[in-house]
Amino acid sequence: MTRFAITLEFDGEPFMGLQRQPHGPTVQKVVEDAALSVTGEAITLSAAGRTDSGVHALGMRAHFDLAKDFDPFKLVGALNARMRPAPVSVLDCRVVPDDWHARFSCTGRAYEYRIVNRRAPLTLEQGKAWRITRDLDVEAMHDAAQALVGLHDFTTFRSVHCQSASPVKTLDRLDVRREGERLVIEAAARSFLHHQVRSMVGCLSLVGAGRWSRADLVAALDAKNRQKLGLNAPPDGLYFVKATYPGE
Repeated sequence: MTRFAITLEFDGEPFMGLQRQPHGPTVQKVVEDAALSVTGEAITLSAAGRTDSGVHALGMRAHFDLAKDFDPFKLVGALNARMRPAPVSVLDCRVVPDDWHARFSCTGRAYEYRIVNRRAPLTLEQGKAWRITRDLDVEAMHDAAQALVGLHDFTTFRSVHCQSASPVKTLDRLDVRREGERLVIEAAARSFLHHQVRSMVGCLSLVGAGRWSRADLVAALDAKNRQKLGLNAPPDGLYFVKATYPGE
């Protein structure tokens, strides 16, 4: 068996998420069906993260095993051809050691959330960003975000459906910056809880709008109670950006 590591880019809008579901289309099914068509082998795709319905990816890492030998470069082209017109693309493919695992070997994950801060409706970015019409104070948002960096119990920012064994996570980075009418929130950690990034962004938007202070955000964190969450941001603006591995 040969293990292939791939990097995926996808538009999450038409999917029920990355992981295969019995009740709707998923990114995993698109890739697995394409691989079966190309190779004649039924594969199981393992990914670095599990994205929700509507969440996008710029560089999701994943892997699968094949019994037959394939040239990675040619495999990329064949998979992309078979996946059309689904909005999924293989950006890179390489052979990796048998013990390399997209999820369990991963030492870091990075997400980006995009907010468009304007009154006019979205056209080109509909479904690709969260539009907020009220002016947002990016400096206040960034300052408040630093209270979430580090080791914390993120129960307040955790979905009730989260399957993680513990709500305690170490958030390595949470930065907020403005690029014209766009706000970009960058989050990095070894791993995240279900809905953690969206929940943090939702509360930071309340800070930016002047409805919450940094103290309110800290109080919500300290409460360790999902009922104290101010707002869960929609999936539209969330992008899985990068997964990192030892030696890369």
